[in-house]
Amino acid sequence: MKDAFGAPQSLLVLGGTSEIGLATARRLVARRTRTVWLAGRPSAALTAAADSLRRIGAQVHTVPFDALDTESHEERLGKLFAEGDIDMVLLAFGVLGDQARDEEDPAAAVRVAQTNYIGAVSAGLVCARALQAQGHGSLVVLSSVAGERARRANFIYGSSKAGLDAFAQGLGDALHGTGVQVMVVRPGFVRTKMTRGLAEAPLATSPEAVATAIELGLRRRAETVWVPGTLRVVMAALRHLPRPLFRRLPV
Repeated sequence: MKDAFGAPQSLLVLGGTSEIGLATARRLVARRTRTVWLAGRPSAALTAAADSLRRIGAQVHTVPFDALDTESHEERLGKLFAEGDIDMVLLAFGVLGDQARDEEDPAAAVRVAQTNYIGAVSAGLVCARALQAQGHGSLVVLSSVAGERARRANFIYGSSKAGLDAFAQGLGDALHGTGVQVMVVRPGFVRTKMTRGLAEAPLATSPEAVATAIELGLRRRAETVWVPGTLRVVMAALRHLPRPLFRRLPV
């Protein structure tokens, strides 16, 4: 169960090597979280991530998980909840893709959509049902400001995040009153390995800043979190900008 400040005792990170996911886990372990499951493809990186959390006092388990293998989600994730309650699930997996390449290779574009949207729908529904069955918990979904309005520079990735964002909002409405909180997190440009080498966008942030915003959102039982918060105003303006003007922006 969570404490009076909304900190979970147990955490499942879907996307166990995600830098934002690990930054969030570190922050929560420093507060109250004691048990962490890192779900991801078996790799040296996943093992190293688990070891890093063990060094700061967490009891850590790694779980084989592949966002694209949707047929395995119910069995593998269901087993975790069968072992005991999980207070928080952080859906942190996703791929950026390569816009120029993916436009020329539809199969690659489909993999971006399958990972970011279809895989998330599958895993999200499995976890939501389990959280509802236990009567409490939070599902935190890492969306992106890229989903607010598709940009020429990354409309494949942006469209997949738009689908994910709409799904998470609808899921939150469906679970309202059940004791399960769904929180959508919309970061802007985050400095991670995934964005290394890309031109940094205005209002860029860090995994640690996103983790801080997630913790605060849990305490407030927020439904939507923007990181940084000023992006809420910026995106409200961009969302309503006429398309001829929007096309001229250097985005």
